[in-house]
Amino acid sequence: MRSRAAASMLKTAGFPSVASMAGGIKAWQGLVSAGLPEAGMAFFDAAADPGELIALAWLLEDGSARFYAAVAGMQSAPEAAGLFTSLVKDEEHHKDTLQALYSSVTSKEAGPDFPKGLTAALDGDDRMEGSMKLSEALAWARGKGIRDLLELSMALETDSYDLYIKLGRTASGEHARQVFTQLVAVEKDHLARMADLLDHIPL
Repeated sequence: MRSRAAASMLKTAGFPSVASMAGGIKAWQGLVSAGLPEAGMAFFDAAADPGELIALAWLLEDGSARFYAAVAGMQSAPEAAGLFTSLVKDEEHHKDTLQALYSSVTSKEAGPDFPKGLTAALDGDDRMEGSMKLSEALAWARGKGIRDLLELSMALETDSYDLYIKLGRTASGEHARQVFTQLVAVEKDHLARMADLLDHIPL
């Protein structure tokens, strides 16, 4: 999954021909793939305007916060539990940032039921980063080891990283661009912390 993250970042940076091997190094070594759920950004295809994109991003951040909270409770190692707990706090901060940005971009107040009713693309509250269904991700996560959980989380964070870069490039107004630049930096930090912990877990 680190290969997938690197490939995605290279494509976003403008490299025209990038490939990532399905299954990663485990598949290359002839091992059985753990079968991580697929993460992708197709959920954003239906978004029609910047306000809707921000609302969708808020929804996915909310789902990811709940996913990380559940995963933190599955951990016995303090370092892993601490990482996922800190990710919950970061996602909650992202939600506040996006909600404020929505009000700034649309000149509309984000009400108490935000973002419901803003787009037909919403699938209840069962979505998270990577456009993955939260219920499916939680079902998959039960009984999984920390390595598999980190690899899935890196895929989700990579999708958010790509999304915020793209939103920053298309944002109208310096304030919106600065917000997305800050979000990109946080997602990049998440990936670095996850990769560092992953590197210290024995194969």
